[in-house]
Amino acid sequence: MSDQLEFHTDQPVSGPLAHRMRARTLDQFVGQEHLLGAGKPIRLAIERDNLTSCILWGPPGCGKTTLAYILAHQTKAKFHQLNAGTTGVPELRKYINQAQEAAKFQVRSTILFLDEIHRFNKAQQDFLLSFVEDGTIRLIGATTENPSFEINDALLSRMQVYPFRPLEPHHVKQLIQRALNDTDLSHMQVDLTEEGEQSLVLLAGGDIRLALNALELAVQTCQPDAQQRRRIQPDQIQEAVQKRILRHDKRGDSHYDLISALIKSVRGSNPDAAIYWLARLLEGGEDARFIARRLVILASEDIGLADPHALLIADAAARAVEYVGLPEAQLNLAHATIYLACAAKSNAAYQALLAAQEEVRQKPAYPVPLHLRNAPTQLMKELCHGQGYQYDHQMPNHVANQGHLPEELQGATYYQPTNIGYEQQIRTYLETVRKIKSV
Repeated sequence: MSDQLEFHTDQPVSGPLAHRMRARTLDQFVGQEHLLGAGKPIRLAIERDNLTSCILWGPPGCGKTTLAYILAHQTKAKFHQLNAGTTGVPELRKYINQAQEAAKFQVRSTILFLDEIHRFNKAQQDFLLSFVEDGTIRLIGATTENPSFEINDALLSRMQVYPFRPLEPHHVKQLIQRALNDTDLSHMQVDLTEEGEQSLVLLAGGDIRLALNALELAVQTCQPDAQQRRRIQPDQIQEAVQKRILRHDKRGDSHYDLISALIKSVRGSNPDAAIYWLARLLEGGEDARFIARRLVILASEDIGLADPHALLIADAAARAVEYVGLPEAQLNLAHATIYLACAAKSNAAYQALLAAQEEVRQKPAYPVPLHLRNAPTQLMKELCHGQGYQYDHQMPNHVANQGHLPEELQGATYYQPTNIGYEQQIRTYLETVRKIKSV
């Protein structure tokens, strides 16, 4: 945690490779062209030194902190960088007081950069609110979490949100090539093969810090050949990293985005996409019980009576997750996912529930018709509970010509089966029932 960032671009920078490769100027910055390209909003604001309070939101290793370094170097304002995870209100108050003193004498404005701003609790965010509003500080927050969920509405409304994107493969390649010219690596005579570079790009997944850390580790663990050159190929990278880590926060956006992709792929009857998103969730370490619960819900919400077996299979997969456990239960989840994706689809049961619930909310709670009421005691029978009820199985076709809704709702229709899958048979049966009751 540093009070004031200092830069000496003419001197070598120590530390890990990813740190040494940080851009020092906007021209060196790679990626985020939608924000930092010529004439784009953040670039113009930095060049004019009038960047307002904002939040830089994006995945790890896409340049948020690097941009803070550039801003610290180029701004004429007093620049403080803090990490929200290790900073409390007392320390914030110290910098606020300094900013207020500087403002009295119109010396310099103050920029407060808060990395991981989502780690601030409500009270800490509320403390900053008035100082952001009156311009005492320009607050720049960086976060990997969705600001809509993690930042108070009041504070969020006073800050511009700039979404950062994962780096594209060509961005990662460009930065890898730049790193190979780093003094330390060039002295070690590193030859990165084309296949090795592709492996790094795949490993990165848009996170340049991850790629550069992997490259540095591979170089450090690679044995030089007779000419003292280190040839870096995919197997060296794989050996250094051991396992590709898929970015997946089980409580953050990726948790909801991936399960949303799975559900929508199943709903869209695309088994290939569905099994891909299932694999992403499983490889990312998602709770198998969470996946199973969502499949059980989907079986009724999106398939329903178009295929009555769907709920049974989804429920069986959920039980298998509890009984068998991972990794074997992955097979059960795959079985269920593919079956649900290939099943006929109907949300008629779900729509029927919504329609009935709306009726219940909007209209009075009508009494149960007397002939439908339970009559377990003599008193209830004397009060006519159950009187006039016709036992359907004693009627032709096992259907009695009687109503089952309150008198005020007679004729209401909530469930409208489709002509898809088993619901086609249900539709035909209900049409027969209505004809019998209309006689």
